[in-house]
Amino acid sequence: FLIGMFLLLYNFKTLHFASLQSILSSATVSHSLIVAITLLLFIGAIGKSAQIPLYTWLPDAMAGPTPVSALIHAATMVTAGVYMIARANFIYVLAPETMYLIAAIGAATAIFAATIGVLQNDIKKVLAYSTVSQLGFMFMALGVGAFTSGVFHVVTHAFFKACLFLGSGAVIHALNGEQDIRKMGGLKKWMPVTFWTFVISSLAISGVFPFSGFFSKDEILANVYQHDKVLWGIASVASLLTAFYMFRLVFLTFTGDFRGTDEQKHHLHESPALITIPLIILALLAAVGGLLGLPEIIHAKHLLKEFLSPVFDSTGHATETAALSSGTEIALMAGAFAGALLSIGYAYFKYVSGKSLPVEDGQQVGLAKIIYNKYYVSEI
Repeated sequence: FLIGMFLLLYNFKTLHFASLQSILSSATVSHSLIVAITLLLFIGAIGKSAQIPLYTWLPDAMAGPTPVSALIHAATMVTAGVYMIARANFIYVLAPETMYLIAAIGAATAIFAATIGVLQNDIKKVLAYSTVSQLGFMFMALGVGAFTSGVFHVVTHAFFKACLFLGSGAVIHALNGEQDIRKMGGLKKWMPVTFWTFVISSLAISGVFPFSGFFSKDEILANVYQHDKVLWGIASVASLLTAFYMFRLVFLTFTGDFRGTDEQKHHLHESPALITIPLIILALLAAVGGLLGLPEIIHAKHLLKEFLSPVFDSTGHATETAALSSGTEIALMAGAFAGALLSIGYAYFKYVSGKSLPVEDGQQVGLAKIIYNKYYVSEI
């Protein structure tokens, strides 16, 4: 990231966004220099925003207290890489090769982290890999030039993921520090507020209409579909996995019989207002956050697009291809919505009706063992 900045400073004598934009729009600059600068800055973003292969720090950072995870690992710090590329969009649109790489790494990260999330048993680890996966979606949007969509997902993700992290904190608090979802279950009747806020946020991240994630994720999928059908296919599978692992988490934590110790059962209680009020506020935002970016198909104003137009107008439309036909857009929305419902249904069938439980550590075999051990990336 620093080397990229040095190259900008050395060649253009400034790091000021507006000055750089006017220089790049008027002067002819060597293409290889622009590719080098965009790649170097992007490598900084890969580390900061936990993309393949520099993502292993984020799940490990979950050892911190939950409010810290909620703020830093859901909303502010990890999205800085997304923000940087969106803000420097006028440099990136000059380097289509880098843009394609960004989209490809985003897609790879989205699917890779989603598969790991499916088999994790620590409540915060599931959410950590889910964050890595959602960041992959944001980078996919940036890579296809849909800068507004990427930032839109940053906003909605902040709402529902902060709510999920704080909700997991309420659960851990009620269970005296227990984080293993195999030792939870049935918490719905003791913790109704936590349960409902958690469900609303899980529906939002799964892309269920009319919650916020439906609008932002859908916009990303539509933009990716226009540019690259293969990446769209990968993103769609990652999206289905998201709905599955989130509701696996919900069902194992909140439904069925309590599987913890008697002592824990004796202590079970809903959290005090200090914890539940933020949950309720965030759940409301997760429910209505989609209003910031209603689809143009219903001739609504995309408030976020208008707000960000000074940053993206000069370049944003240059890279966005002609709009999808309304029929295609409706079909994509309906498909994504149906897929999310099917994934949630499968999780219900498996963990509520089938009362299936994740196996104990060391009992995984074959592919499940590899995925459970996070593909051994940290070891490598």
